Amino acid sequence: MSNMSEHAGMYDFGLTAEQEQRARDIHERSIVIDLLFQGPLSPSVIPAEVSEQIKAECEPLKDDPMAYAMLPSKRLRQMSARGELAAFKDEWYRSGITAGNRELDMSSHEGIMTSMGEVQEQFDRTDWLIKALTAADIRRAKADGLKAGIVTTQDPTGLGKNLDLLEALHSFGLRLVQLTYNNQNAIASGCMELANGGVSNFGMTFIRRLNELRIVVDTSHCGKQTTLDACRLSEAPVIASHTGVEAIYPHRRCKSDEEIQAIAATGGVIGVFAMPWFVHEDPKNTTIDHVLDHIDYIVRLVGVDHVGIGTDWPMSDVDWSLVYFKEHIAPKLGFAKGDGPSTELVRGLEQYGLFINFTRGLVARGYSDEEVGKIIGGNWLRVFEQVWGS
Repeated sequence: MSNMSEHAGMYDFGLTAEQEQRARDIHERSIVIDLLFQGPLSPSVIPAEVSEQIKAECEPLKDDPMAYAMLPSKRLRQMSARGELAAFKDEWYRSGITAGNRELDMSSHEGIMTSMGEVQEQFDRTDWLIKALTAADIRRAKADGLKAGIVTTQDPTGLGKNLDLLEALHSFGLRLVQLTYNNQNAIASGCMELANGGVSNFGMTFIRRLNELRIVVDTSHCGKQTTLDACRLSEAPVIASHTGVEAIYPHRRCKSDEEIQAIAATGGVIGVFAMPWFVHEDPKNTTIDHVLDHIDYIVRLVGVDHVGIGTDWPMSDVDWSLVYFKEHIAPKLGFAKGDGPSTELVRGLEQYGLFINFTRGLVARGYSDEEVGKIIGGNWLRVFEQVWGS
């Protein structure tokens, strides 16, 4: 734990020595889950020579903005899986995170095939990373000093209406599906759709099939009516893997009290993100305390059993690519002007090695050991046990 305690001192919660030790003990013994885990890398731990090497490779792609923006993160994933970036393992272990998601790009058929290969390569080449197919796999990872990857997707558009393909992806290991990403698809309306149309007729069938396959229903980027419809239609707990509280910061990516209560009523969990532009009005001066304010609010509204963490930040990318993405790509994906991945960071979570600051902050705010354990991973594990099986 020496690495975590060393980094944790960078953010001052005013803890006593006894509280610091208590936070370290809780973090070390708990199953810690980040359900929108862009990590473990972040720009600050990627060597400058690697950033420059990738930039040189990207230069010929400048006429294709999407390819230019996406290649750096792809290269980092490949280098990580092939053991060419020591920080990949170092940062994951320093963070104390037991399990984090490994995301499939399901926005197109090509994306599905390519990302399946990339994700599987991580599991095949990394002897300390296992694929979580059941909750027991996550418990085993913790017991054996390993890490667990949860295969998820944020955008199922590439499926079209092919439920056989969905079943095949479940066989691959897909365990969590977000219904739509910001915009409209065949399933439902996203949070950036002004029409707020909710779940479609096909979407009802889709949710039923997710339940049958024991895949978790995620509503993070969904519109309000879609979230409420999903909670009404699903026979299993519904979640929002990474969102915030609208009452604290009125952003379209945040959830209303009604949505939070509806998710909790299914037995689900609301994961709080750490994206500076979505949790606080000043992204250049957002701290982990602002993120913890969202957690506190959800606890007061629906109870400690229904809140978790899905940071979605910082990105496993390089600084120059993040700036380019924000200027040229984010507006095409439904992000409002000024929103979307860039170089702003939450103070206290500048890199994944600082994840213990969640635990330290919760201790500082008076949560019990049991409550902290639930928030940093226990609640997610409970949902997985209910949906996937123990």
